[in-house]
Amino acid sequence: MSASHHDPLSHPEVQLASGRGYVANFLVTTLLMGFGLWLSVTHAVAPLTLVAVTSGIAAVAVGVQAYLLLHMNLSEAQIWHTVAMILFLPLFVVTIGLTAWMFHGLYARTMIMSPHIGAFLHR
Repeated sequence: MSASHHDPLSHPEVQLASGRGYVANFLVTTLLMGFGLWLSVTHAVAPLTLVAVTSGIAAVAVGVQAYLLLHMNLSEAQIWHTVAMILFLPLFVVTIGLTAWMFHGLYARTMIMSPHIGAFLHR
């Protein structure tokens, strides 16, 4: 048996966790998502502006969660988690974009209407 026993509570990632951070994350994210929901339900802005504003709100919420919940920063204990996330994000965006492109092309090739149904729908 090894003579050195490490205290799990002295690990840098465990020391980063705090109840205040989790509560602050919950409150800020809830307020941001509530604001986005309010904008969507009340139709307070034009549709294209609504998409842009809700996308911005979602991006801010993701940033808040990355900082307060996942503790992503440039400290020595967390630098590799941050680097891994930065390298993952472009791959994620490309994957989602290619999937949307694939389904758009699939829909165009498989959802062919007969002339009778198309004429009925365009009356």
